[in-house]
Amino acid sequence: MAESTSTRPSKLVTIAGAGLAATGLAHFVAPDLFRGITAPAFPTNTDQALQVNGAIETAVGTAIAVPRTRRAGMIGLGVYGAYLAANMAKAQLS
Repeated sequence: MAESTSTRPSKLVTIAGAGLAATGLAHFVAPDLFRGITAPAFPTNTDQALQVNGAIETAVGTAIAVPRTRRAGMIGLGVYGAYLAANMAKAQLS
C-alpha cells in the first residue's frame, strides 16, 4: 500500500527532531566538534554554553520528534533560536 502524503511530512519532522536530539547529545560526547561554532556566541564560558546548548537541543529535538509534544517543541525551537541570536549579537557588540 502506498504511503499517504499526509503522513510523509509528519515522518520527516519526526526524523528532524530525532536528528536535533542526537546533535544535542553529541555536545556531551564530542564537545570539540561544537566548540568552534559555540565560542563566537558564548566567548566567556564556552564549556558551560556547550552543555546548556546540548541539553536544550536534546530536549527540543525530543519534543519535536514526538507528535504529541511537537507544538511545544516548535515553540521551544523558536525561543532557542532567539536565544542564540541574542547571544551572538551581544558577543559581537562586546
